[in-house]
Amino acid sequence: MFRISKFVLRISFLISMKPHKDTIGSKMGMWLFLLSEILLFGGLFLLYSTYRYKFPVDFHHAAGELDRVVGMVNTLILLTSSLTMALSISSMQRGNRNWAALFAGATFLLGLVFLLNKYFEWAGKLHHGIYPNSPLLLERSKGEVLFYGLYYAMTGLHGLHVLVGLGLLFVLFIFIMRERITETNFVVLENSGLYWHLVDIIWIFLFPLFYLMT
Repeated sequence: MFRISKFVLRISFLISMKPHKDTIGSKMGMWLFLLSEILLFGGLFLLYSTYRYKFPVDFHHAAGELDRVVGMVNTLILLTSSLTMALSISSMQRGNRNWAALFAGATFLLGLVFLLNKYFEWAGKLHHGIYPNSPLLLERSKGEVLFYGLYYAMTGLHGLHVLVGLGLLFVLFIFIMRERITETNFVVLENSGLYWHLVDIIWIFLFPLFYLMT
């Protein structure tokens, strides 16, 4: 969480500065950050795989209780948001500020809808007493307890990344409209797009692991 907060502060600082010409250094820094995030989630995926191999039946049963329709809808939402993010960057490169702002705003709204869907999904599980260390969950098998622990941890961490992305998109939208990001100075928009695409890719792995592998 500290690493993500530090990233947001750094991006906000870069946006507030005068046009920054070291685009290569900026992009390298972003790729290093993305690599650290891949390692973080990669470790969690490895942990998931280990426990799934150890408790295949329990994971199968627990995964069957998740709503595949909600998971599929959220997948389509994030895939669409990646498209709108790419269109925003492309529009800015062509000097079309209004379209860049429109697509950035669309990406923000899609991310917000994703979080709302995830909120209602979590709320349904919490309402039925299925949450980490709940008395009802602890009555189940060890494998199911581990499954839901990983489910809340990994989807929650991903949701936090989406929330950070929404904060970035909000700031970017304002600065696009104020012409602080232009067709000659859009590296921050481009780097934010890379971050958003990573968030989408992580979900593409989370969706089949928790919703489809039953």
